[in-house]
Amino acid sequence: MADEISLDMDDLREVAAYAAANAADVLEIFERAHPVDFRPRDAVEAARTFAKGGKRVKTLRDAAWAALKAANGSKGAAASQAARAAMSASSAAYLHPLARSTQVRHILGAAAHAARALELETAARSRCRCRLY
Repeated sequence: MADEISLDMDDLREVAAYAAANAADVLEIFERAHPVDFRPRDAVEAARTFAKGGKRVKTLRDAAWAALKAANGSKGAAASQAARAAMSASSAAYLHPLARSTQVRHILGAAAHAARALELETAARSRCRCRLY
């Protein structure tokens, strides 16, 4: 097995676009709990900007760290997972061309956190038999 895989900037942009799309699907969960906290949305927008041809700059990492802080300070597990999806989207541009399982999170992290956010949201809605939005 090779220690590296071939990745060019277009490949990284595709990964970032995929991650941003997954995270965007659950932003509403976070924003309902924290309507004036735009850190996760900013992280998704940073990922989208990179995916559309923007440079891989410190802004992406800063946005990822900010989204993680939002996740850690979030009210509720679903909102936290939604913010973590945004964090993963913004950090997706930093996938390394290494054939290691640790790199999979850059590709699938946003999708995994988004799925968990939806799972937790659905469970909460079922428990209270109410509509949360």
